[in-house]
Parts: sequence; structure tokens; C-alpha cells
Amino acid sequence: MATEASQPRTRAPRPSIGALEWLRQNLFSTWWNSLLSIVLLFLVFQALSSLLRWVVTTEGWIAVTSNARLLLVGRYPPDQIWRPELVVMLIALLLGLSGGVWRGIPLVLAAGFSVAMAVLGVLSLGLPPDQAPPVFSTRLFLFGVAALAALGIAAGWRLREALRWPLVAGWILLYPATILILRGVGDATIGTNLWGGLMLTLILAVSGIVLSFPLGVLLALGRRSNLPVIKWFCVGYIELIRGVPLVTVLFMASLMLPLFLPANVRVDAVVRAIVAVTLFSAAYLAENVRGGLQSIPRGQVEAARALGLNVVQTTLLITLPQALRAVIPVLVGQFIALFKDTSLVVIIGLMDLLGAAQAIYTQPQWFGIPGGVWRETFFVVAGIYWIFSFTMSRTARQIETNVNVGRL
Repeated sequence: MATEASQPRTRAPRPSIGALEWLRQNLFSTWWNSLLSIVLLFLVFQALSSLLRWVVTTEGWIAVTSNARLLLVGRYPPDQIWRPELVVMLIALLLGLSGGVWRGIPLVLAAGFSVAMAVLGVLSLGLPPDQAPPVFSTRLFLFGVAALAALGIAAGWRLREALRWPLVAGWILLYPATILILRGVGDATIGTNLWGGLMLTLILAVSGIVLSFPLGVLLALGRRSNLPVIKWFCVGYIELIRGVPLVTVLFMASLMLPLFLPANVRVDAVVRAIVAVTLFSAAYLAENVRGGLQSIPRGQVEAARALGLNVVQTTLLITLPQALRAVIPVLVGQFIALFKDTSLVVIIGLMDLLGAAQAIYTQPQWFGIPGGVWRETFFVVAGIYWIFSFTMSRTARQIETNVNVGRL
């Protein structure tokens, strides 16, 4: 028999109030609040009007639009620009198919990507034609990518069951295919010294995230190992890497590593940067995963042993999945920080997105513009970083909601 205490309690709906009443209660309830509200509203109006005036009247946007290719792909050869365009098309197709097959977060990302490309295509209609157009014009490429993502959603929606495993294989093969397409083979090889802009930033970030994750998990498991050699090696590596800044690791990989190699052995600069970013990120990721492993109750391990599971089965099936689930927010925060830390490679001579921005505002043809073009250039770069970081953050938030992280 249900008692009064056991019956569910329903929260009484809050009475709705009008806009004027809300303003009176929250902004103009007393003379002091009214004075503060008026002053703050005036300051906000002045800031927004100044920002709008700067956006509309400044001449610096010409430098950004005319150097869009430099921001996106760096010094990549103009006659080979179809290679990164092909990679973007593959990503759009896989993202669209994933949205149609798995729905949820992939569907939101695919739809947002398609809409963003379509909006950029509309905005590009007002830009002057490219000085050295690639195989497909910029406008046709943007609209084509938007349509490809939309068609992928429709195809994935209809062929949901048949495309599950091919899509998994496609995402796994996308990374090596991207490197192969961008670099080329034989006489058509394009040196990585020509890679740059947003393309190089994404390659460094994705490589660091994908490669550091398994390495960090192995280091976390090794630090908890009962074998002294493995345990102390992992402890030494983690503490050594965590004790130095990323700039030091990048300088070691770029400047000092060639001194220890034979004269006829040369490691690519981008490969050295990827290795440095991966090794640095893996040490921090290992500590995050170790914290998740320590949060698992000891009784679950004992129960798994009682059921006859060995150490490997207990780790892969019981403890590790729960540990990774518990540290999703921390891992995503580290991945976002890694994406932004890739800007440090400009110190070792690589032209990433930040390096491309520096190359734009130092061009002599823009010296005559009052105030220069550095504000507009870095505003666009900051917007690009924010878009990717915000997308990663919101995606992780949705994943947390789906797996009920942090809920009782």
C-alpha cells in the first residue's frame, strides 16, 4: 500500500509572466538595480554598435577573403587543390551516411555540416573569382559538398542495415586514405613542407587524438601493472613528459632528433610534429584513464574473477569500459586543448592555421590599410577554433547525456 511519502511529487508549474513584468522583477526592481541595468545596457549597446561598425566598414576583410586558400591549405599547389577537395568530399559522404545510419549525434553533425557548406556557398557568391581556380570552382565545390552530405543522409536512412559495417571500415580507412591522397605517390608526391593552414591543423589534431588514445590507455594499464619493469617504465615516461611543456617536446623532435640519426636519414617535419604531439598527449591521457580505473569498485573485479574471467577479459569487458565512460568529460576537454595546442607548431616552422594568419597580415600590400589587417585575420582564425571546439564540446555533452554520465 503506497503511503503519502512514497507517492511521486509533481512540481507545480510556475506562473508565466509577461516581458514587462519580467524586466521589472529582474532588472528594475529597485532604484539601484535600475541604475545598474541602464548603465550596463548602455555599455552593451556601445560595444555591439562598435563591433557592427567595425564589421561593416573595415577594409581588412579583403585580405582575409583574398587569402582564403592560404588559411585553408597553406602553400599547397593550386593545380593540386583537387586533392584536399576530394578528402572533404569523402568526409562529407561518410558523415552523411553515418547520420542516416546511426541518427542521433552523427545526424546532427551531418546536417549542420551540410547547412554550413551551403551557407558558405551562398556567401561566396559575392566574392571575386579565384585568381587560379582549381578543377572545380569554389562555389560549385561548396554547394557540391553540401549536396553530397544531404544525399548521404538520405542514402544512409534507406540502407541503414546494409551500411553499418562498411561505414565502420570506411572511417577506419579514411585516415590513411587522406594521407595518401594529400601526399600522392611517385612523381606526383607533394612534400609536407607545402601543407599548411586549417588542413595541417586538422591533420595534427586528428593524428594526435587517434594515435594518443590507445597509447594513453596502454600507459594507464601499464602503470597499474604488477610487473615492476612495465610499471616503472610507464611511471617514468608519464612523469617525464608531464614535467615539460609541449614546446620543449616539439623542439626536441624538430631540432635535436636529427642530431641522433644517421646523416642519410631524414624524418619528415610533419611526422616529427605528429609524434611529439602524440607522445605528449598520451602522457596526460594516461593519467585521466588511470583516474577512471581507480574509480571502479574493487568488488567488480572480484566478481569478474569469481565468474572465471581472466585479467585481460576483466579489463576489456568490465573495468576499462566503465573507466572510459566515467572520464568522458575529461578526455574531451583534453582533446579540445590538444586541438588548440597544435598552434604551437608554428614555432618549429610549420605553417598551420595560426602561421597562415601571421603570413597574411605581414603581406606588404596590406600595409596601407589603417590599423593593418591583423584584427580581421585573427578574428576569423579565432572563429574557426571556436567552431571546432564548440562542436566537440556539444558532441561530448550529448554523448554524456546518452550514457547518463554524472546522473544518479
